[in-house]
Amino acid sequence: MAPTLAVPFNDSSALIDFVINQGNGVKGLSELGLKALPKQYIQPLEERMCMTNIVPQGSIPIIDMSNWEDPKVVKSICDAASEWGFFQIVNHDVPVEVLENVKDATYNFFRSPAEIKNKYSKEHSSSNNVRFGTSFTPQAEKALEWKDYLSLFYVSEEEAFTLWPSICREQVLDYMKKSKVVIKQLLQVLMKGLNVNEIDEAKESLLMGSMRTNLNYYPKCPNPELTVGVGRHSDVSTLTILLQDEIGGLFVRGNEGDDWIHVPPIKGSLVINVGDALQIMSNGRYRSVEHRVVANGSKNRISVPIFVNPRPADMIGPLPELVANGEKPIYKQVLYSDYVKHFFRKAHDGKKTVEFAEL
Repeated sequence: MAPTLAVPFNDSSALIDFVINQGNGVKGLSELGLKALPKQYIQPLEERMCMTNIVPQGSIPIIDMSNWEDPKVVKSICDAASEWGFFQIVNHDVPVEVLENVKDATYNFFRSPAEIKNKYSKEHSSSNNVRFGTSFTPQAEKALEWKDYLSLFYVSEEEAFTLWPSICREQVLDYMKKSKVVIKQLLQVLMKGLNVNEIDEAKESLLMGSMRTNLNYYPKCPNPELTVGVGRHSDVSTLTILLQDEIGGLFVRGNEGDDWIHVPPIKGSLVINVGDALQIMSNGRYRSVEHRVVANGSKNRISVPIFVNPRPADMIGPLPELVANGEKPIYKQVLYSDYVKHFFRKAHDGKKTVEFAEL
C-alpha cells in the first residue's frame, strides 16, 4: 500500500528523488492519491490539448491487410503514408493473442515493486539497451510528461534473455518476431510506391536494421487537462508499429494547421506511422507527422510501440534511386546515430528534429 502525502511535492528535489531515484515513476505519484498535479508536471498553456482543436468526425485511414498485395491496398497504404503519415491496419498477420499477451506483460512489469523496476533505471541498468524511465528527457524539459516506460533495444535473442526483465521478455520477443512479417509487407509496399522494386539485404538493413520496443504506462492523473502523456513530436524511426489498449488518448496532427485527430482504439488493430527516417529517405514523399498523448483522469492506459529503425552507424538521406531519376534532394546524408542523439538532447518540440537533416 503506497503512503499518502499530506502535501504535494513543492520541493523539486523531493519529487525527483521519489519519482526517478527511488523508481516509483509517475505510477507511484498517481497511487499517492494526490488531489492536485505537482507543479513540475504543469505544461505551458500552448502545450496543453485544446479541445476546440479536435476534429470531431476526423479519422486516419483504416486499411484491411488481409490481401496486402492487392493494387487497391497498395495504393491506400502509399496514399496514407504520403497524405496522413498515420494509418491503422486490421486483419494483419500478428495473432490477437500475441497482442493480448504483450499488453498483459506490460501491466505485469509496471505492477512490479519500485525496487525491481529501478534495477533497469539509467543509474542501475547493466546496459543502455534496457532502460526504465519516466517522462521523455527530464533533464531537458521545462515541464515533465505524465508517463513511465520501459525501453528495450533488440540486439539478439541471447542478449534479451540475459538482460530483459523476465516478467515481459518472452511476450515482447514474440510480439517483435510476429510483427516483422507485417513490417516487411509494409516496407515492400512503400518502397514500390517510390519505384524501388527490390529490397536487397543492404536496403533491408537500412530500413529495418535495428528495433526498439517501448512498454508505455500512463497512470490516471489528478488534473489531466494541465499536463500531457507525451508532448508533440514525430518519431525518428523508419516506421512505428503501435499497439494501444482500449482507453484511447493518442492524437495525430491533422492536415489543417492546428487540428488534431483522435486515433480510436480498434480491438486487434495496429497503428502505423511514418518516422522521420522514412520521410528523409523518401525525400519528403512520405510524411512523419506530429502526434501526442493526452493524460487521463479516470483510467490507466498502456501502449506498446515497436520502433523500426536504421542501424546507428547507417547514413540516411534520400534513397539513391530517387536522386538517380533527377529528383532534387531536400535532405543531406546524416549519420543516423547523430540524428537520434539530437532528438534525445531536447524536450519534445513537434517536427523540429527533421531540420537537422535539411539541406
